[in-house]
Amino acid sequence: MRALTLAFIIALSSAPAIAGDREDLRNLLNDFLEGAAGDAKVHSRFWADDLVYTSSSGKRFGKEVIMRGLQESQAQPVTSSYSAEDVDIRLYGDSAVVVFKLVGEDRAGEAPVVSHYFNTGTFVKRDGEWRAVAWQATKIPEDE
Repeated sequence: MRALTLAFIIALSSAPAIAGDREDLRNLLNDFLEGAAGDAKVHSRFWADDLVYTSSSGKRFGKEVIMRGLQESQAQPVTSSYSAEDVDIRLYGDSAVVVFKLVGEDRAGEAPVVSHYFNTGTFVKRDGEWRAVAWQATKIPEDE
């Protein structure tokens, strides 16, 4: 009976931490998507230094390549915006998997072009901060 009571107390005390981590990850994702179109500071905070990113075109690279691309595109106007739908956050201690549908809107042309991607991010909590250590983006075909 004591073991059951202790397990119940531990479960109750960890519930706020789990809810807080989910909220932290959701806020981190939303802040990232709001600044993803060109804010190097937002990208630097979001990605871990040891990131492995697999793009929707099948190319694999790390944080350095992302940051270099942002520096090269800083002179161009921001014409894209991003949002997340169907966000699912799964916690595993100091690791988490975040899956969602990314909606991108590019307004560079005469009419906006909307694209959809399935994204899966693996996060690790280091020094109290969540960082994406692995990322996979898959373009959703337009006919779906």
